[in-house]
Amino acid sequence: MTDLVWVGNETPFVDVISIESVGPITVGRFGGCSRSGQTKNEDGCVVWIGEDWEWTMLLDAHDTAESAVLLTGYFTAHRPEIERILNEPPETLFSELERQVVSLLQNEAFRTACQDVQGETACLFLVRKGKYVWWLSVGDVVAYLFHPELSKHLQYKLNERQFFEWIGRVNTFDLPVPCYSRGIRELRQGTNQLLLTTDGLIECPGAPFQDGKQIETILNTSTAGVKTLLTKIEQLGVRDSTTILAWTVEVEESVTMPGNAK
Repeated sequence: MTDLVWVGNETPFVDVISIESVGPITVGRFGGCSRSGQTKNEDGCVVWIGEDWEWTMLLDAHDTAESAVLLTGYFTAHRPEIERILNEPPETLFSELERQVVSLLQNEAFRTACQDVQGETACLFLVRKGKYVWWLSVGDVVAYLFHPELSKHLQYKLNERQFFEWIGRVNTFDLPVPCYSRGIRELRQGTNQLLLTTDGLIECPGAPFQDGKQIETILNTSTAGVKTLLTKIEQLGVRDSTTILAWTVEVEESVTMPGNAK
């Protein structure tokens, strides 16, 4: 399978751990524990796999899943023009991709459609091509990049959680100045591990995975790291749903190093 479009109102995975592969990406879903009061799942994701790139969207809606349904359907409808950009070289790809994504989110017809949904969603877009990753984040979905050279400096996250940004009935793109985070990062030489997660993993009772180092340790010591993460929070009775996208990227070419590196 090389693509996936899913929203939790379709298959909620309450009390169920689901693990599947979409190309190189492991998709892990757990809708939360009914014994803790969970009855629904408002997460969502879109994954497309190209010849030399991965496109991901990870969403965490609230109130209802309507905003996640709207956003996943909207970007799926615009897949042809997005894929055209994704097939460009990295030197031009990322700047054009950001313009396209922001333009779609600012589109007047889309913003009008957002007024007809109940609730809002956080959304993280992340694309990997070559030895680079680009992301655009609205809200509190988190992306991690794990590599020994980074963890040595306690560097784990690509973005920070923002608690008052959404797309939906309340919409950051309706503001006079839309608020969101974005960035581009060069991967490191060797094995890089990318992991995106909604906040059930982080806000689980007992806080076993609030620190990125704890997540990295699981990935490095378990051959089924994503399942291990979800099994742990299920055992702890997490209520909130959790969706994880995780994959490794091997970089063979040289990367940026300090001028005095030996």
